[in-house]
Amino acid sequence: MLSIRRSLTLAKEQKDLLLLLCNFRARFVSTDNYDPPFSPLSKPTKPPKEKKKTKKQDQSSELKIPVISDLPFDFRYSYSETNPEIEPIGFREPKRFSPFGPGRLDRKWTGTTALASPEIDQSQWVEERARVLGEPLTEEEVTELVERYRHSDCSRQINLGKGGVTHNMIDDIHNHWKKAEAVRIKCLGVPTLDMDNICFHLEEKSGGKIVYRHINILVLYRGRNYDPKNRPIIPLMLWKPYPPIYPRLVKNVADGLTFEETKEMRNRGLHSPALMKLTRNGVYVNVGGRVREEFETEEIVRLDCTHVGMSDCKRIGVKLKDLVPCVPILFKDEQIILWRGKRNGEEELFHSVKTLIRNNDHVTETSSSTQQNLG
Repeated sequence: MLSIRRSLTLAKEQKDLLLLLCNFRARFVSTDNYDPPFSPLSKPTKPPKEKKKTKKQDQSSELKIPVISDLPFDFRYSYSETNPEIEPIGFREPKRFSPFGPGRLDRKWTGTTALASPEIDQSQWVEERARVLGEPLTEEEVTELVERYRHSDCSRQINLGKGGVTHNMIDDIHNHWKKAEAVRIKCLGVPTLDMDNICFHLEEKSGGKIVYRHINILVLYRGRNYDPKNRPIIPLMLWKPYPPIYPRLVKNVADGLTFEETKEMRNRGLHSPALMKLTRNGVYVNVGGRVREEFETEEIVRLDCTHVGMSDCKRIGVKLKDLVPCVPILFKDEQIILWRGKRNGEEELFHSVKTLIRNNDHVTETSSSTQQNLG
């Protein structure tokens, strides 16, 4: 017991001695040269820098000023895949939500288009385009230009999908024209049903000239006198607007038929052999011609669109309705049933005579070939 008390008193004395030495050093010993191991080095203080404006602040200040564009046509999301003559019956979002952003454009958004100002002179735009294009290219120049840009390994390429000729694509074309004389455009999907429509809108909206066209490949030339510094102002769409609601494409009863006849036509179409099988994002350049030829002998045509998607099936039906022309009567299980419509007596007589002549020619060719083989 005494040994324990003695050890406690010794520990207490040692602790008091240590505190005494620490107090003595703090009072009389200078701490300027005191540098214990692993002590952090003091960094020199830097003068505060002036805060610079960030890019977001600069963009926000620029966005407040509306962009004024002198282009003479109405702005739409897609120029080749929409028909301005067909008015929608409803909208999926309020008309005040412009895809160009609030206060960024001097044009009013109507839900489908941004209307151009009536003060813009259309003739001035035509004259400016003719001046930029300059003199027509010679055959040697066209051959050299096409040879440079028609191949699949061309770096100046734009892919045109099911959206067709979109508004922002016009800006992409002018961006390629900064460093290249032409741009290669590869078209796929539903827009390839009407390549003439694509070529028309590309030339009209961009101001260029198509110098090469092969199936779904186009080469768009910018012109001899094109100046990238004086390119037209094209405000960009910040997002894709919701498509409006249009009238129903397929009616319950087709025009010119009764309900029973329409039902019988649909059943015949579902059980008839498919004229063609379409693939997703394929090339549909020859579909319109094939359907038009088939309607010379058949009344109902079925297109097999397995794995294409119902949205693309309806787009194909809308295009063929105007191109062939024909009447879509059914979209079911990714199958398109087309009816050629009712014809008057003269048309029916003309097509029957044409079919008869074609069959006679085929018979004569077969008989002549058979006689040659026998001879």
